[in-house]
Amino acid sequence: MEPKLGTAKQEVPTQAMLSATNIGGIDETKVSFQQGVTVLSGRNATNRTSLLQAIMAALGSDQVSLKADADEGSAALEFGDEIYRRHLSRRNGTITTEGDPYLEDPELADLFAFLLESNEARQAVARGDDLRELIMRPVDTGAIKTEIEQYEQRKREIDEQLEELDTLEQRLPDLEAKRTRVTDEIETLREELETARVELEEANVDVEKRREEQSELETKLEELRETRSELEHVRDRIETERESIEALKKERGEIRDRLESLSTGEETDVSQIEAEIDALQEEKADLSEEVSQLKSTIQFNERLLEEPDSFLGETTKTDDGPITDQLLDDSETVTCWTCGSSVAREQIETTIEQLRTAHQERLKERSEINSELTDRRETLSTIKENRTEYRQTQQRLESTEDEIERRSDRIDDLTDKRERLTDEIDDLEAEIDDLESEDYGDILDQHKEVNQLEFKLERKERKRDEIEDEIATIEDRLSEREELKGRREDVTDELTDLRTRIDQIEANAVEAFNEHMENLRATLGYDNLDRIWIDRTRREVREGRRKVTKSSFDLKIVRSTDDGTAYEDTIDHLSESEREVTGLVFALAGYLVHDVYETVPFMLLDSLEAIDSERIAALVEYFESYVPYLVVALLDEDAQAIEEPHNEITEI
Repeated sequence: MEPKLGTAKQEVPTQAMLSATNIGGIDETKVSFQQGVTVLSGRNATNRTSLLQAIMAALGSDQVSLKADADEGSAALEFGDEIYRRHLSRRNGTITTEGDPYLEDPELADLFAFLLESNEARQAVARGDDLRELIMRPVDTGAIKTEIEQYEQRKREIDEQLEELDTLEQRLPDLEAKRTRVTDEIETLREELETARVELEEANVDVEKRREEQSELETKLEELRETRSELEHVRDRIETERESIEALKKERGEIRDRLESLSTGEETDVSQIEAEIDALQEEKADLSEEVSQLKSTIQFNERLLEEPDSFLGETTKTDDGPITDQLLDDSETVTCWTCGSSVAREQIETTIEQLRTAHQERLKERSEINSELTDRRETLSTIKENRTEYRQTQQRLESTEDEIERRSDRIDDLTDKRERLTDEIDDLEAEIDDLESEDYGDILDQHKEVNQLEFKLERKERKRDEIEDEIATIEDRLSEREELKGRREDVTDELTDLRTRIDQIEANAVEAFNEHMENLRATLGYDNLDRIWIDRTRREVREGRRKVTKSSFDLKIVRSTDDGTAYEDTIDHLSESEREVTGLVFALAGYLVHDVYETVPFMLLDSLEAIDSERIAALVEYFESYVPYLVVALLDEDAQAIEEPHNEITEI
């Protein structure tokens, strides 16, 4: 909050050159600025405000006006190695612009850097408007909410992965114990098999005349062993398929439950909502255009009161002096710029106030439409997301059911194969029985035992390999945990930042205003004010069709009576000087909170006549420490009070 901009001043060029044609009341001019304070000194109607508008035009603002008798104008700012140009044209009563200005989006600068009399921040304080809305206007809260939802989804996905890893980790002890048990069983089987093989070898007798029968018997025994092994393999596959089907059925149940909890949104007419969004956007665009036109009209009429000679062309001499001097002497009337007749100043001021009221009403309407538009977009987005999730879930259900059906068919095929293999084993055992004899009965039994042991050993080794593969897979997955935790921490930090960003901006704005208001109250010597500050409160408001809790900035003023009794006052009872200073401090708070000095290194001050000279000098000195280029329009007598080294422009 304390960017005393000594550093910022070193980051921007030390000099700027401005050229302007037909801006405000200016025919043509070219002036240069040095970094620091530049004072535009002169009496009323000397185009000081017009020069400020020319700077605004080159920087990118649309809140500028053309000379009354011109249809085109231009402004160019030479700043460092770059030249920023803007061309203005009057078309059908509206000013259009083109070119390459300094700013792509002038909103922040219009609100908090271009502090002319009509500046919205200054006017909002004077009228007691919603200060919180103005401070938060440049903040895209909708984008922040969308980003929060995206990060919340990422966090949920990471949490699910971490939970899955926890579940897998809990399985490791059982798997390792199972591996140990199977490994022990394998060792036992190997020992038994080795013993059986030795016994079989010892029991073999060399009977040449039965060699052919023995060979056939051994062949049948080998075939029997292989068939039994294949049968067991088929049984294992059947069991595996059944387990998979059970898991798939459980998953299918969960998917069906999820599907029932989702709404397809078919009952909602999406096209109707989209049509409403289009209509609201058009209405918002129309209101924005009307707001812009009202703003231009207000500025134009304000300048008519301040600089009447800029609308009357060349002055001519009469016996009583120049026409402009006569107009300035007569403070009760102003010459109409359209018909040339005299109009009461009070009448123009009343019209301006009516225009300002209409301007505020249109802004309020636009804000309400914007809230309703946000509500419609959120509704549409929710419906589309639900429909997408419903379709995806339905596809998952269909895919799961297809998989169940495929595995069921596979079980049927495996069952047929199991029955065929069982029949083959029965046939082989019958053939072996026929080949048995008393001499080879023991040998046959020993062959069977060896075959069975080999088969059991093969199954156990296969089971051990499967367990080890599963353990390795789990360990590989668990190695991802630290990375997932790091990602979750980053996402959580970002979520915290996003969730508190709006609150932080509000808090910083209130803190900045209260700090600078107190500093300037003491510096400028407003001793009849005990304190002026913003109190940040929360209240429930309606936004579209919903009720939401929003912050509110309430301006508080405390005075004391002669006997020291404190009482709360209102903005209406402040002097014009106090109101102007309060509005400027509020603009400065917005300038600092939104880091406007990083976007545009200029701040423009105008219409400070309500503040006395000494206080203007102190105010300029205070603001100068926060702004690289501070350009101030002052009357001659006020300019003389500026003691700090500064640049001064007297001829425009």
